[in-house]
Amino acid sequence: MNKLISAIAAAFFSFILWIIYQANTGNQNLLFKMVGNIPFGDKLGHLVLFGALTLIVVVASQFKYFSLSGYNYYYGAVAVTLFVIIEELSQAFIPSRTFDLCDLLADMLGIVLAIKLYQLH
Repeated sequence: MNKLISAIAAAFFSFILWIIYQANTGNQNLLFKMVGNIPFGDKLGHLVLFGALTLIVVVASQFKYFSLSGYNYYYGAVAVTLFVIIEELSQAFIPSRTFDLCDLLADMLGIVLAIKLYQLH
């Protein structure tokens, strides 16, 4: 079962990398057009994509966590958070992109909501 979840995580991460590549190269595609037609679609997309990635990666990493200052942190959620921060900050250096703090906040909200979903369990 873990191999299946790991494969799903790798496939979903690859999909996100493809989306990032498309945006970085300035390509337009049907997905971008659909998201553009939804109010706040870009922000909802960030929230859903990175929330879902967090859910999948935490499961794939078998809910492993570490404790720091009295809090538990899932390795998978930390990995997604670091990826998101690096990816969003890198946009400041890509001519076809612009850094948007609201995108970063939407990413982080998705990650936090995914973690809260696990905590309800």
